[in-house]
Amino acid sequence: MKFFIDTANLKQIEEARDLGILDGVTTNPSLMAKEGITGRENIMQHYKTICELVEGDVSAEVISTDLDGILREADELADIAPNIVIKVPMIKDGIKAISKLHEMNVPTNCTLVFSAGQAILAAKAGATYVSPFIGRIDDINWDGMQLIHQIAEIYAIQGFETEILAASIRSSLAIVEAAEAGADVVTCPLDSIMGLLKHPLTDIGLAKFLEDHKRGN
Repeated sequence: MKFFIDTANLKQIEEARDLGILDGVTTNPSLMAKEGITGRENIMQHYKTICELVEGDVSAEVISTDLDGILREADELADIAPNIVIKVPMIKDGIKAISKLHEMNVPTNCTLVFSAGQAILAAKAGATYVSPFIGRIDDINWDGMQLIHQIAEIYAIQGFETEILAASIRSSLAIVEAAEAGADVVTCPLDSIMGLLKHPLTDIGLAKFLEDHKRGN
């Protein structure tokens, strides 16, 4: 399973990269705004910087919701770097755009997916990634992980090549559950990734080893 970090914070991207486990980055307008990155020129430059930090895919989201606008933005974003993936919303014109971008061999990430039906449409259109928003589904008392299971089963049966990118991941446990459910990729904050390192028995065991070593010397 691939690990993407969901942020526009350069220090966090560097930290995840230095762990040696980072496969890519996802961003969105909200994450850019959180880092104080505003204005088209600044945002484009920030994407370029991120692409220089990581070798893997970097999802850059379009703002337009009409076909012509999406394609125009996609063309601008794709020129930034070869590892840019165009992040397109799950809407009618979004699906049209994904289909056209697929024909041009431009990789896409279909975002804001909340149902298996939407995931089927994204795969049929040729999306490189489909992003079910697990945490937001849980927020309305549905089962986000069950959706990952369902999409994974459908994709396996139908032979779809679209990768399942589990998004809106809010905990280390959710990363493990997404892996069990069949996600190809998880994207999450750095804290969730770092949380995978932690276990009380590891701390206890390490303390015991160090204590025994000190006694032996």
